[in-house]
Amino acid sequence: MIDNYLLEELVAFNKYKTLAKTADHLGLSQPAITRGTKKLEEELDLKLFNRTPNKISLNETGKFAAEKAAEVLAINSNFIKEVKNFNLNQKTISLASTAPGPLIVAKQLEDHNLTINSKLLPDQDLAQLLLAQQYSIIFSNKPLDHKLIANSYLGQESLIVNLNEFTPLANQTEVKFSQLHGLSFVVLHEIGIWRQLIQEKIPDAKFLYQNDRDNFDEIKNYSIFPYFTTNLSKIEPAWQKEDMVDRIPVKISDKDATMSFYANYLSKNKKRLLPLITSMQDVWEKDD
Repeated sequence: MIDNYLLEELVAFNKYKTLAKTADHLGLSQPAITRGTKKLEEELDLKLFNRTPNKISLNETGKFAAEKAAEVLAINSNFIKEVKNFNLNQKTISLASTAPGPLIVAKQLEDHNLTINSKLLPDQDLAQLLLAQQYSIIFSNKPLDHKLIANSYLGQESLIVNLNEFTPLANQTEVKFSQLHGLSFVVLHEIGIWRQLIQEKIPDAKFLYQNDRDNFDEIKNYSIFPYFTTNLSKIEPAWQKEDMVDRIPVKISDKDATMSFYANYLSKNKKRLLPLITSMQDVWEKDD
């Protein structure tokens, strides 16, 4: 078996083309790189380099070997990462989501050893993240379609707009996206897939996105800008502290303003994860 360090030296030489630059990149001496090139040729019993008194370069076989070496290193790196992820997932249940709602529900649970990724995922390549053991469960607004992945329905999350009490729309029990056109909203940056929805449904609105929760709260509390919550916001401690007497929560009645969410996980982990999922379903149903 060829040591990884020899493959790394070959890949680096193919990229940097000279012994000096390769050695500098790897933090080694040029003689060490020279010994490595000769050892690799000995182990393969092949000539990979063209050598002259003043220059060394890869021959065609060497270039092909460098490409394959890069592939092997990538496989080895993924192997290590996936094994470590698997080991971590045996000790804890790691959660990620495309929207904040499912994570709000998960944070209400105290009897499970959870690791929650608060940075929301883009709605793409979710199945690959599960297959790579990066997360135990990924929550999304549609079940992932893969033969190795199972899904469980959790519940629905509905968008609510909080309007100043003197706004005519605040007197209504429901509003449509079309009635919110032209308004300016203060919005938390991390709202996942809801962000794309509000931008598509209210294209002529202005959204004042805030990365920092304290900044968001300050603007919200000392202005009349409307802002969004959902039916699940009321169980999050950060929202429970709010006492916005001048804001009226109004449900958005459009069909797209209500999303169903699912827990996606590897089928082989179903038995271990179902107790958590059942607990989340109970919390969701109670607060829906």
